[in-house]
Amino acid sequence: MVNPVHLRTLLEVIRHGSFAGAATTLGYTASAVSQQMSALEKDTGATLFERSARSAVPTEAAVVMSRHAAKVLTDIDALLASTARAQAETSQELRLGLFPSLATYALPRLLSTQQWKSLGIHLKVYVAEPAQTIQGLRTGGELDLALVYQVGQAGLAWPSSVSRQWIGDDDFRVVLPEAWGIRAGSTVSADQLADMPWILHHPGTADATVIERLFAGCNLHPRVVAYCDDFNASLEMAAAGLGAALVPDLAMLNRPPGIVALDVPEIRLARSIFALQTGDRQNVRVRLFMDQLADILRQRSIEPKHIS
Repeated sequence: MVNPVHLRTLLEVIRHGSFAGAATTLGYTASAVSQQMSALEKDTGATLFERSARSAVPTEAAVVMSRHAAKVLTDIDALLASTARAQAETSQELRLGLFPSLATYALPRLLSTQQWKSLGIHLKVYVAEPAQTIQGLRTGGELDLALVYQVGQAGLAWPSSVSRQWIGDDDFRVVLPEAWGIRAGSTVSADQLADMPWILHHPGTADATVIERLFAGCNLHPRVVAYCDDFNASLEMAAAGLGAALVPDLAMLNRPPGIVALDVPEIRLARSIFALQTGDRQNVRVRLFMDQLADILRQRSIEPKHIS
């Protein structure tokens, strides 16, 4: 294996025309330079200098080797510089915005893995609903990456400078109080839910509008007993027997005892999860985070698509 240090010394010897000149530039003794050139000859099997008592004249092999050495050393310098930049980038902070149910599910799993810890990325996390998170992506904002969801095609807008990548879909489930006597996993029709009390989103929001249209499309006009945009609170109220609720899979992770999830064929709804990013799409920290997140989401049958 050729030592790059010896190649660099060779270039200086060729440039100065003597061991002594190279030694002065490199801070070695002339004897040390001579020893390095002897080692290089041994490693390559080539005679690089015609030595005499007063001089060491480079051979044609030395001249040819010096031309290739210059390119090799340039490539090595580029390799080391790129590695140093990547190391510096991954050791810096990643400013991440994400919505509550994804934060509850993904962050504890991600932060506890040894693989994540070994990356040296420091997270600064903003947990908020998508409309708030997107504000952090605007020019001069405080976020590098935002993970948001959208129900239907309306309700969210982001700057044109933001790149969007679909991550996957998070399906909604119909949940009921276990005390109502319907077995978990049962398939029921929307008609069977018509007279039941419901816990729904606050009216006027984009999500609520999509759900209202879905229910109207299957002739379901729910009797609303609570308005709530917090899925954890909706689950707790359902467990307490207050009413049925429509809750996404990610929010079902920490569901309390006392509720059952049903299959209602007429009620098929999912929220699409997107990664939004500004600036350099080759951000190393973002790519490493997305790789880790992909592994976690696959456990929930959400097949992520990487930011490229």
